[in-house]
Amino acid sequence: MTDTRRGRRRMSFLVLILSAMAFSSLQSLLVPVLAHIEHTFHTDQRTVVWVLTAYLLSASILTPVLGRVGDMVGKRRMLVVTLAALTLGSALAALAPSVGWLIAARVVQGAGGGVMPLSFGIIRDLYGEARVSRAVSVLAAIGALGYGAGIIAAGPVVDVLGYPWLFWLPTITTAIAAIAALVVIPDSPVRGSRGLPLLPALLLSVGLVALLVALSEGNVRGWVSPGILGLVALSVLAGAGWVWTETRVPVPMIDMAMMRRRGVWSSNCVSALLGFGMFAGFAFLPQLMQTPPEAGYGFGSTISESGRLMLPSALAMFVVGFATSPLVRRFGSRAVTVSGSALGSLSFLGLAGFHATPWQTCVAATFLGVGLGLVFATVAGVVVGAVPPEQTGAASGMNANIRTIGGSLGAAVMGAIVTTRVSATGHPPESAYTLGFATLGVALALGSVTALFIPDPRGRLIESSARDTALAGSDMAPSRRIP
Repeated sequence: MTDTRRGRRRMSFLVLILSAMAFSSLQSLLVPVLAHIEHTFHTDQRTVVWVLTAYLLSASILTPVLGRVGDMVGKRRMLVVTLAALTLGSALAALAPSVGWLIAARVVQGAGGGVMPLSFGIIRDLYGEARVSRAVSVLAAIGALGYGAGIIAAGPVVDVLGYPWLFWLPTITTAIAAIAALVVIPDSPVRGSRGLPLLPALLLSVGLVALLVALSEGNVRGWVSPGILGLVALSVLAGAGWVWTETRVPVPMIDMAMMRRRGVWSSNCVSALLGFGMFAGFAFLPQLMQTPPEAGYGFGSTISESGRLMLPSALAMFVVGFATSPLVRRFGSRAVTVSGSALGSLSFLGLAGFHATPWQTCVAATFLGVGLGLVFATVAGVVVGAVPPEQTGAASGMNANIRTIGGSLGAAVMGAIVTTRVSATGHPPESAYTLGFATLGVALALGSVTALFIPDPRGRLIESSARDTALAGSDMAPSRRIP
């Protein structure tokens, strides 16, 4: 490989890192400042929750679509389009004169969901099979770091620069990343030739929108009200129609044969449970910390103080992400994912029982970061390694989408538990947080059990090496790729 090609590959990877950081931080940047947004726009809690819900809805719908389009027309081209949408959405959010405008801007930002699957596909194009696992693990770790950094940076940005800069900074970052991607990243050598699956995309959109609206409005309208039951029924029907259509149309959005691969379905199940715990945990930990001691718990932390308490957790996710690839080579994907999910489960159970002092919460959150970092980096590599190159975008897009769906479910369940009743102090009772974190612990424990089904390729690698040695010099030497 020439020095010029090697240098361009490194520059491309830096652009992908910048893109992943910008997108993942936007997932969490508003979590600690929802009360500030509520006050700024003179709205209520029910409305301000849609600032998060609209983003999750948009990302859930667009993530698999953009991954599929990237496989068709070129991953670099779609990455530039996705980053441009993030730039536009962030600028609109910074200029928002009302909460309705802000919600609409967050819908536009949801197109950023395509950043991660497109980046994973580009990594495979750049590195081939030999180094793709480590590169994907590093990028996944960067994504985890960005998510934690968003929560940590929100307070200082608001205190020093003001609320609009929560969006101006990502506007600048994503604009730079879009230009750099256009100039630096080479065009995709691997593309699919089939058309865009419009009907499956529409059915999936209807099902997800109906489900997430029902989850977000259930506490307000009543879980057995006709409207909520109707939305749930619509979601089930649309979801069933999507699965039925995907198995019959000539151009499916997701290849169901691909989804039946053991490495794909097992990783998707783990990702759903990972998202369930991660989104809800990081959303409600700052609220626990910011609760005044007069409520009988909490520390009365400011936005910045709660961010500093979560800093070790974000750093742990980042550092562990870099260490995941050698751990996978030594112990296998299955063992690393099982261990990470189990550690995350124990951390949530620890938070449920021990959150009386800041150090207890900080220690539990740090171990949570270690566990989530292990799982986050590993499952991404399992999915990429389980599918052929032309399906990388669609497979990793659906994996990211399932994690987002799991996150919206986790946030909705945690919200339903925490906000079911309010004590005399005007805050949820401590028992609500205890039950909520215990529920998240159970979810990650289920993730640890599900991770037992992840294939462990080490045995096949040994067998492959033996066959390669026996067939050395023969044209029959097999490929090293693991399906």
